[in-house]
Amino acid sequence: MLKTLSDAWRIPELRKKMMFTMLMLVIFRLGAAIPVPYIDTAAIKAAVEQSQGGLLQFLDMMGGGNFSQFSIFATNIYPYITASIVIQLLTVAFPKLGELAKEGETGRKKIGKYTRYLAIALAALQSFGYIFGVFSYAVNTNGEFLKNLVVMLSLVGGSSFLIWLGDIITERGIGNGISLLIFTGIVSRIPHSMINSVRLIGSGERNPIPYVVFVILMLIVIAFVVRLQEGERRVSVQYAKRMVGRKMYGGQSTHIPIKVSMSGVMPVIFANTIMSIPQTIAMFMKRGSAGQMWITKYLTPQGQVGVWIYTILSFFLILFFAYFYTAIQFNTVEYAKNLQQNGGFIPGIRPGRPTSDYLSKIVSRITFVGGLSLAILASLPVVFEKVLGLGVSFTGTGIIIMVGVAIETVKQLEAQMLMRHYKGFLS
Repeated sequence: MLKTLSDAWRIPELRKKMMFTMLMLVIFRLGAAIPVPYIDTAAIKAAVEQSQGGLLQFLDMMGGGNFSQFSIFATNIYPYITASIVIQLLTVAFPKLGELAKEGETGRKKIGKYTRYLAIALAALQSFGYIFGVFSYAVNTNGEFLKNLVVMLSLVGGSSFLIWLGDIITERGIGNGISLLIFTGIVSRIPHSMINSVRLIGSGERNPIPYVVFVILMLIVIAFVVRLQEGERRVSVQYAKRMVGRKMYGGQSTHIPIKVSMSGVMPVIFANTIMSIPQTIAMFMKRGSAGQMWITKYLTPQGQVGVWIYTILSFFLILFFAYFYTAIQFNTVEYAKNLQQNGGFIPGIRPGRPTSDYLSKIVSRITFVGGLSLAILASLPVVFEKVLGLGVSFTGTGIIIMVGVAIETVKQLEAQMLMRHYKGFLS
């Protein structure tokens, strides 16, 4: 990885892209220092600290401290992620929307536009909930309409800016912009989490042994995530020989690389977004009400029963989204059709429908292994941390996202370096 980054830095074109990406990420972190007006940030920070591994602490960890400081980026990029989930589900439910997604670049731009509009609407709804619900006690506007509007527009504007920032990184920089923003937020919280843990151990409040075991578990998770991201099944493909004029074409052998974790870290991000919905609803309820207590007890990691229900539901959601995202990315029917049109076939398998069925069988088995592995890796640290009572906000989900995004970004760098090499060769 370090060698790839070093080699890419020597290439002027890629160096500009890397510098642009880093500059955009610095702007993202600078936004954490811009507070939303009329907000008592001390009260919100206290609420986050009292969350004890709940939704508020999770949002703060994923947002790089933007939530506890209640900066203009407090709503983060999550309205966009939620909107992406909704739009992708709608493409399956509504054929017209599904056809639009298959129209190439034009269709993707329209889908992206709908996603951004829905994200802004969700950000507005979330901001409204914060102002008049969850953090109403920390809003110092005295009920004045214009002041409330300023607070709401600050949050919606911050979220909209992050959506634009993610898009421009994807377009002009290196890697997926949205994923890199999440990655940066998680990485920025590591020093804080480490300092807090060292302080607790140094003061004698916590036993260091559980923390050492937790660190070892995290290293094992990192190793498995790397193996999972790199693993693939290669399906042999043979191309038939054919005469074009006086020249013979085809006859070569190749393979279809089917990744074990084709969907990357998206199932984990999607599952966590869905599982945050009950906790979000609980935040909007009256403090100490029966409904809030029930959700906290049975549907959040904070409850003795809830941690198990939450973990089991997350487990199956990750598995579901692994299949769902893979089905969107890898269409076996289209792949089999393209193979047949280009004179390719899998040895021992007839072209057309049999090839599609064969690929579907392989993809289904591999996705099960990849999804199951992701679900275990994401769930195990949650249970482990709850059993030991460490109270850390840095979870397996954060590790999986960090490692997955880092690997994908380096792979994009390698791909761009390879393309540049071929362009230079052809010119």
